Amino acid sequence: MTSLSAPVLAGMEAGMEELMPRLLPVWDCELAEDFDPTAPPRTPQEYLKRVQIEASQCPDVVVAQIDPKKLRKKQTVNISLSGCQPAPEGYSPTLKWQQQQVVHFSAVRQSLNKHRNHWKSQNLDSNVTMPKSEDEEGWKKFCLGEKAYSETVTVADNENLGIDYIQMGFPPLLSIVSRMNQATVTSVLEYLINWFGEKEFTPELGRWLYALLACLEKPLLPEAHSLIRQLARRCSEVRVLEENKSEERVSALNLLICLVSRYFDQHDLADKPS
Repeated sequence: MTSLSAPVLAGMEAGMEELMPRLLPVWDCELAEDFDPTAPPRTPQEYLKRVQIEASQCPDVVVAQIDPKKLRKKQTVNISLSGCQPAPEGYSPTLKWQQQQVVHFSAVRQSLNKHRNHWKSQNLDSNVTMPKSEDEEGWKKFCLGEKAYSETVTVADNENLGIDYIQMGFPPLLSIVSRMNQATVTSVLEYLINWFGEKEFTPELGRWLYALLACLEKPLLPEAHSLIRQLARRCSEVRVLEENKSEERVSALNLLICLVSRYFDQHDLADKPS
């Protein structure tokens, strides 16, 4: 070792020992006089010395350079522990009804998982183009239809023309939902719950929410956990505003609250049996 490099390496080692204690001991060893710390190591001893030198040159604080444009929107997951609004008198379903819905929902999920590959292999109609996972507006239109975006849209009454799914929205066919991976299921669930947060409840929305819950895998990821709790709370808010407890919409809202609370184990959100 040259007279110039010796004190430099000694100073590096002293600083490293103070700030970065050794987890495994490395004893002093004889190095060749021509040892070059910038050259590839030729022996195990030179390799260990090279590691020590590189470690000593690491800065104490490293600041990552992050491009904000590359960050995915809405990354923060907030899990609220607040409960649902209590059902108005006469609106809360019976415990037996809730248990029956959980049993039926479980059977639907099992059937979907069992036959997923079959339905995934079925060809979609030529007019069905599934949006990309990150296309929020595209999925809202796909599920709910163009009519949800414009009050001026009219649907032809001519039965010979069939249903215009572009305007009315595509139903959650098994051949469609079976093609959705968990990331897409969670994303579309988020899109529709965001929509529901500002819009009224519709049968089309209810069918899609039920189908997406049926595709949601357990155990829930934190993001999905937060989303379904948000869904149940929103259903309870809308239910309070319903004037007629016999409305079909009340049953649909009760069903979604029931599945979130009793099937997905969010028991603090469950309706108290009437």
